[in-house]
Amino acid sequence: MTARAANAATATATATGRPGPMPEAILLQDVEELGARGSVVDVSKGYLRNYLVPRKLAQPATKGAIEAVRQRQEAAERAARNAVERAEENVRLLNRTVLTVPQQAGADGRLFGSVTAQDIATAIREARGLRIEKRNVHLPEPIKNVGTYMVVVEVAESVTATVKTMVVAKK
Repeated sequence: MTARAANAATATATATGRPGPMPEAILLQDVEELGARGSVVDVSKGYLRNYLVPRKLAQPATKGAIEAVRQRQEAAERAARNAVERAEENVRLLNRTVLTVPQQAGADGRLFGSVTAQDIATAIREARGLRIEKRNVHLPEPIKNVGTYMVVVEVAESVTATVKTMVVAKK
């Protein structure tokens, strides 16, 4: 199709009231009614030019931009897979771990104070070098007696390990 024929087709579409081809846009953020971030959608020229682009919600879908979005999505998927593999490796390591937490205790085995989620997170960091947030150590209540406890630790979202924790009296 020559340039003259393309112009004639556009002029005919405009004159007859039928719209021409809808431009595509790549969403830079989630937009209600349109789609999720990174998706390619068809929108009207005016909506793209006057609303989406000035608000940095979308950009025109060129071949280069579509390729860049595809590469970003592949990199994000790769990073997610690597994070899951690291989390599973850490779970295997923590499941084999036995923590020993020394605390001052009375003759009857009751601790002076308690062992909290922060104490267990610190013991994991010292024993295995893993940084675990205290909110990811699921301890129903602080440990107040000498003994052996199985503590659930969330390594990543919905990936948990069970750590055997021995609380012993400090001498």
